[in-house]
Amino acid sequence: MFIQTESTPNPATLKFLPGREVMGEGKVADFDGREAAQRSPLARALFEVPEVSRVFFGADFITVTKTDGDWKHLKPAVLGAIMEHFTRDLPLLDSSDEHAPAATEVEDSEVVAQIKDLIETRVRPAVAQDGGDIIYHGFDEASGIVYLHMRGSCAGCPSATLTLRNGIENMLRHYVPEVSAVEAV
Repeated sequence: MFIQTESTPNPATLKFLPGREVMGEGKVADFDGREAAQRSPLARALFEVPEVSRVFFGADFITVTKTDGDWKHLKPAVLGAIMEHFTRDLPLLDSSDEHAPAATEVEDSEVVAQIKDLIETRVRPAVAQDGGDIIYHGFDEASGIVYLHMRGSCAGCPSATLTLRNGIENMLRHYVPEVSAVEAV
């Protein structure tokens, strides 16, 4: 098994590409600590590597964020954990249904539907290339503020604010006049 690595805009995060599906198209899982990782054998193994602070699973990649240390010392251990997991053909998640939030059906306004569509079709694919994910969290119609949740390499990235302001906010304001600003939650 050959696992490629790519740098991300976040110097504390590396993107690992195992050459196979991880979560599948449109699915992600974000683990911001050991406790959150309990539902995933791979995430648990990665948190055993010293200095690992966050693990994110995308469609066909894994991003790992470190608290400190040099990647040249951490990378071999992370590669070993990923390789062992996939060569042993272990499940990625212990039980996805048990931890999945309950779905609620709420009719979105036309503005919210347009915002969600732009995020899904234009923002998320671009951000996934950098090993992260951004999901819609809410829209305050009174103030025009869109709230987004950043995950993976985007969480804690030094350029995340720049991405939000100059990229996502400008695009949303262009297509949806009701949007005045974008903020991370």
